[in-house]
Amino acid sequence: MQNLINQQHEMTILVVDDTPFNLTLMSAVLKKHYNVKEASSGIDALTMIRSGPLPDLILLDIMMPKMDGYEVCRQLKADPATANVPVIFLTANVSSDDEEKGFALGAVDYITKPIRQRVVLARIKTHLQLKASADFLEDKAAFLENEVARRSREIEAIQDVTILAMASMAETRDNETGNHIRRTQFYVRALADKLKKHPRFSYFLTERCINMLFKSAPLHDIGKVGIPDHILLKPGRFTPEEFELMKAHTTLGRDAIINAERRLGISVDFLNHAKEIAYSHQEKWDGSGYPEGLAGDAIPISARIMAVADVYDALISRRPYKNPFPHDKAVQMIIDGRGSHFDPDMVDAFVELQDEFLAISQRYADSEEEIEEKTRQIERMRGA
Repeated sequence: MQNLINQQHEMTILVVDDTPFNLTLMSAVLKKHYNVKEASSGIDALTMIRSGPLPDLILLDIMMPKMDGYEVCRQLKADPATANVPVIFLTANVSSDDEEKGFALGAVDYITKPIRQRVVLARIKTHLQLKASADFLEDKAAFLENEVARRSREIEAIQDVTILAMASMAETRDNETGNHIRRTQFYVRALADKLKKHPRFSYFLTERCINMLFKSAPLHDIGKVGIPDHILLKPGRFTPEEFELMKAHTTLGRDAIINAERRLGISVDFLNHAKEIAYSHQEKWDGSGYPEGLAGDAIPISARIMAVADVYDALISRRPYKNPFPHDKAVQMIIDGRGSHFDPDMVDAFVELQDEFLAISQRYADSEEEIEEKTRQIERMRGA
């Protein structure tokens, strides 16, 4: 009880009235219960309020010279900094039209003169309690909003760590580098952004989907962890038998993600694209790819995008079994695969984005030597 009394005494009531007698009277009624401030005009009241600290409630006379109470209230409610301070009008006479005008401006109540002490104290107490409840709910809502945002950031971080951990596991066994993962991520995002307004893909390529594709791209070759070293690291062409074993990395990758989900006991939405990419990025538009020989639109969009990104990067990168192709040669080879290896519309988008692909390859090159070579290629393209 003592705490409630102390809290009440800490609350500030601003009384605004141009009549000294009324100010003295209101202060006498309130000062036993509240911290009381006085202003003898609307202009003085606004100056006092704006210089802070804000009062907890304002008792505002309507009929004042130069600036009446209605105008004071209007200005208070128009300013976000003062809009939530409760205003109770003080008036000798009030008509229904006056009440309607005051409430429309944002006042919470009217008190008629001559005042009755108990009525004044009861109404002030009621509106301070209502304000405290509203503040509590607003603070709680803000807390919950911040908590949801914090948890969302945590979930996104868990997603990122999960994907990067799985991708790093594959990277330790593959002859490709971590920069290959970064490059393909950005190729995928660039291509998806380019295609998101295309009528064939707009329904699928939402901003959330594109973000998930970017995160999922590093898992496209995770299945290579299950391929024997003598095949995975072979510096030459595969025999037919070796190639059959190599093709299994698509199935192994998808199944690894499925098994991870099973251990969690739930289907994880953010891994759906990862499963599609891992399993189907080696499919070809004409049906000659693997593992299922899917053709055309039967191939998931995510896997079709990944196919363009992955093949381009494989073409321009050095491998134990080949030297890198220059950018323009790699672009031509992608174009040559239009309608056979790749979705034709995706190839068209890739051609428009080829400068951006080259810039990405330079930004995440594997060595200083490659950075210099990519830089020369960029300069030649600009010169052309």
